[in-house]
Amino acid sequence: MAAHPVDEKLPALKMATSGLQHVAAMYAGVVAPPLIVGAAIGLSATELTFLTGACLFTAGLATFLQTLGIWKIGARLPFVNGVTFAGVAPMTAVVASTKDKADALPIIFGAVIVAGVLGFIAAPFFSKAIRFFPPVVTGSVITLIGVSLLPVAFGWAQGPNPRADDYGSTTYLTLAGLTLLIVLLLRRFTRGFVKQIAVLIGLVVGTLIAIPFGVTDFGPVADADVVGFPTPFHFGAPQFQLAAILSLCVVMVVSMTESTADMLALGEIVERPADEKTIAAGLRADTLGSALSPLFNGFMCSAFAQNIGLVAMTRIRSRYVVATGGGFLVLMGLCPMAASLIAVVPRPVLGGAGIVLFGSVAASGIQTLVRAGLDKDNNVLIVAVSLAVGIIPITAPEFYHSFPETAKIVLDSGISTGCVTAVVLNLLFNHLGKGREAQDVTHPMEAGEEIAAVR
Repeated sequence: MAAHPVDEKLPALKMATSGLQHVAAMYAGVVAPPLIVGAAIGLSATELTFLTGACLFTAGLATFLQTLGIWKIGARLPFVNGVTFAGVAPMTAVVASTKDKADALPIIFGAVIVAGVLGFIAAPFFSKAIRFFPPVVTGSVITLIGVSLLPVAFGWAQGPNPRADDYGSTTYLTLAGLTLLIVLLLRRFTRGFVKQIAVLIGLVVGTLIAIPFGVTDFGPVADADVVGFPTPFHFGAPQFQLAAILSLCVVMVVSMTESTADMLALGEIVERPADEKTIAAGLRADTLGSALSPLFNGFMCSAFAQNIGLVAMTRIRSRYVVATGGGFLVLMGLCPMAASLIAVVPRPVLGGAGIVLFGSVAASGIQTLVRAGLDKDNNVLIVAVSLAVGIIPITAPEFYHSFPETAKIVLDSGISTGCVTAVVLNLLFNHLGKGREAQDVTHPMEAGEEIAAVR
């Protein structure tokens, strides 16, 4: 019997290039949190480089846990894990409230360890929420994941610095548009292997086109060390402060909610639906990766939604491809010069490719909604309100400005608020009282034969 595409081992060259494509798609998301937190602390350029490399290294280890798995740990799906952006706000808040900035990272690391351990213990209980995710819920959440990521691509397309005078210049937007055009042309007029790595080729060609415009900066390559290892507890032994722990525990709940939605989305795309056992194993990988990350000076880890779009678009569903990407992340953590090569890709070029990747996720969600029974008024209401609530943080970023900071950690995540809204409304309309009799409440795992992957 032939192996499922998720368990397929591809030829070495295809495995390497496809894995590198995943790294290119998520690199900016991994390095942004340590750069922001490190800058808030006032780390030197050398220490900032070390912190960034450590986060790349731990992202690789967490990706190994998720894709290859050990025991009951790891969803064994093509998931990339990396530093969750949801933790940036509370971590910078910890920095601001710490008198001696030298203690800031140890306090953050201590809080991440506790949140990771508690999350690991809670994973099997959290996974039981799978029965509350029929197609009307998963379709809404998957669509929100894509829609929530698109502004990131639009931001990249406008340039690296929102405060710069040239932010959003015609040069940056032209580079983003050319990269998008290259990817689309490759997808339309090529076949086989070239078609599958269209995003990677688009990034390389876009970077080369950017050179004459002075947008491509090779400085990071020249300044980077060849070898560097993230020494355990480089910034000091972890410290355990209650306020920081509570704050990061809230982030962990948000992260676990988003990871559950991501696993459901990816399970449909690769035609291996994520059941309760898979979600529990995936959440264990997320939380264990987070608990171990501070040992090597990394932050909380979570599944990266942007890579779901790459799987959907390329139809390369092998988890070993993503594991290879994890190997590249580890290599980058051990070899700063290798990490700097990815950093050379200009943000506008990433933005052009990101439009395709993140749009593919939203399209996958729409495909799921097609079979969610939208001919029923109740389901239309569930989708309408869930999408509206989930889009609030995108269209009105200051909407929740008067709420406490702890509440805003949850409310500012459109994926989390939209997911909770969809689950609650589905219970209200489809499970309680007469709504249960009138609506189709088929469990997503019972509709496996209807699941359509992105073609």
